[in-house]
Amino acid sequence: MLDLFVKDWKGAPFQLFGPPHVIALAIILAINLWLIFGWKNPSPQAKRIFRYTLAIVLVVVESLWHWWNWSIGDWSIQYMLPLHVCSVMVWLSAFMLVTENFFLYDFIYFMGIGAATQALLTPDAGIYGFPHFRFFQVILSHGAIVTTAVYLTTKEGFRPTFKSLLKVAVGMNIYMVFILIVNALLGSNYMFIAHKPETPTLIDAMPPWPWYILVLEAMGLAICLILYIPFAIKDWRTKKVGAFN
Repeated sequence: MLDLFVKDWKGAPFQLFGPPHVIALAIILAINLWLIFGWKNPSPQAKRIFRYTLAIVLVVVESLWHWWNWSIGDWSIQYMLPLHVCSVMVWLSAFMLVTENFFLYDFIYFMGIGAATQALLTPDAGIYGFPHFRFFQVILSHGAIVTTAVYLTTKEGFRPTFKSLLKVAVGMNIYMVFILIVNALLGSNYMFIAHKPETPTLIDAMPPWPWYILVLEAMGLAICLILYIPFAIKDWRTKKVGAFN
């Protein structure tokens, strides 16, 4: 059992879109499709159980992630502070599930789905393949972030608006300035805006620093717009129908 938490993993390395990765993605997709199409009219108690279970998964997995890095000697303020987008989304998602604070929903919907989906498709799991703890940590934490956004949208009645899209765009740029200062003070690379990641990523195909940050901004905006399209179409249709009545 302890072998699943070792630093020097001797098991099968993580394989992008290998069988374990594809199966994990299929399970997450199935859960979210069930939320969208299958779970009809859940009772308040059922929704409460689901919300608290999802919040517990988020908090426990993230806490274990910090414990594991501490136990293997890899925890540091330059690497492990909860300042990456997905790390922030873990705690915001758990808080939102418990408190249902609407102000946070916009960030969870746009940034949670956008960032966590990318992390699910291209996990930063290193050498740690199934069934190592790191494999499950990457999949569970990011999968739970996406599921939180889908649940809150389909079962709790929250939805993004154009104003919320602008709020997220402005808020995330303010946050990026804050992270630039933190990185300069700590010598860290939170949000990967101090330099490109050491491990191979899509950022490697982008222009050198700092120009790739502009590309990331454009990609983030494009993803947010795509996530907003279904609601924009719904509003347009409602407005069109109302004009004829």
